Amino acid sequence: MGGFRWRGMLGPAVPIAPGTRADKFELFFDLVFVVSFFIITRATAANVTGTELLHALLVLAVLWWCWVVHSVVASRVRLGEGFVPVAMVLGMAALFTFALALPQAFDDPQHGVAGPMLVAISYVAIRLVHLGLYLHAVQGKPHSRRKMLQFVPEIALTTVLLVIAAVLPQQIADSGTAVLVRDSLWVAVVVIQYGSGLVAGTWGWELPSAEHWTERYDLILIIALGESVISVGVGGNLIGKPVTWEAIPAAMFGIVFTAALWWAHFDFVGPAARIALHAAQGGPRIALARDAYAYLYLPMIAGVILFAIGAEEVVRAITDPAGGVGERAHGPAIPLLFGGVMVYLAADLAFQLRALRTVTWTRIGVLAALGAALPIAGYLPALAALGLLTAICVALVTIEGVVFADSRRALRAAILEEKTTHERNEAAFRARWHDGHPPTP
Repeated sequence: MGGFRWRGMLGPAVPIAPGTRADKFELFFDLVFVVSFFIITRATAANVTGTELLHALLVLAVLWWCWVVHSVVASRVRLGEGFVPVAMVLGMAALFTFALALPQAFDDPQHGVAGPMLVAISYVAIRLVHLGLYLHAVQGKPHSRRKMLQFVPEIALTTVLLVIAAVLPQQIADSGTAVLVRDSLWVAVVVIQYGSGLVAGTWGWELPSAEHWTERYDLILIIALGESVISVGVGGNLIGKPVTWEAIPAAMFGIVFTAALWWAHFDFVGPAARIALHAAQGGPRIALARDAYAYLYLPMIAGVILFAIGAEEVVRAITDPAGGVGERAHGPAIPLLFGGVMVYLAADLAFQLRALRTVTWTRIGVLAALGAALPIAGYLPALAALGLLTAICVALVTIEGVVFADSRRALRAAILEEKTTHERNEAAFRARWHDGHPPTP
């Protein structure tokens, strides 16, 4: 009775309507993911090795699956209405704990099980909050409830594997074998998560608002791109240092090439994909939402984190007082910088192919240019290497802006017509209050 009482005081859960956009609570919730991306980048940048990169990608994949499940819940119920924000605050607390414990997930097995167990416990708390909210949102829709309940074995199995990954390595005497077992269990978790999404298929799912779905994923990608800006500024220790002439172009290059990567997706590909998702219906709409957004945004964000780590190391070399203008970036900084951008653009190309059924020759050309420039950049001073990458990214968006000008204008015209029609209908709907004839629910 108590549960019904407080839910009654706060109000009922509000379903998502067609055309719904993201609410303010969802943006508030995203702050936890800002922290998560920051922690992953900082923890990896502190010791860049192949093993650490693998761990960062595994953690990112598990974190991203939590985001995917979160977006599925948010596609059915307004997170900022009724009693739902109370439950989501609990989910935020669990997710924040999960993010804080992530650097300990792959600690030396001999350091104890506290950190890895905290990861597993907070993970299951996040999943249970999302599961409970979704089942409440689809009450009265048996097929949707059955579809969501199919994921209970996935939740149970991945939780068990994370617990085993926390406990079992402590029992293995050989440290190399213990690390291999732990990493293999994490790989299994990722395979089960993303495999379950493919096995589940599209039957039983609904996506009332394509606008809401695309906006949520676009916002989280922008958050990830913001992490690269943070890496150039804070990670490169530009803040608090005396301003040198090397630091100024380094910061400018960091902003410009990140802006170019934003432009590469959000100028044409992203808006066109949004229209494509609006146009799709039934199973094809669900498959497109899953493949293009839930799955292909993951390698895009992974690419952003990789080049953010590389950018941090490159800017550190540029601003190091002991180096000088001719200082080269050390270690894997240049491969991570160029490789991360290549991963981002390759994933964006796959996104374009899946959503729009097209491939632009400029994207293939810039991937080839980046691949050819990578070995050259390794011999250049760090500032010149960063400038070379920026020039290639700016050249991409400039060439596309000229060559595909007609297509861009047609897309802008279609979007303007869509927004104008929507605003006209919305104004007519609201005018009914002024006429003394409020709409009936």
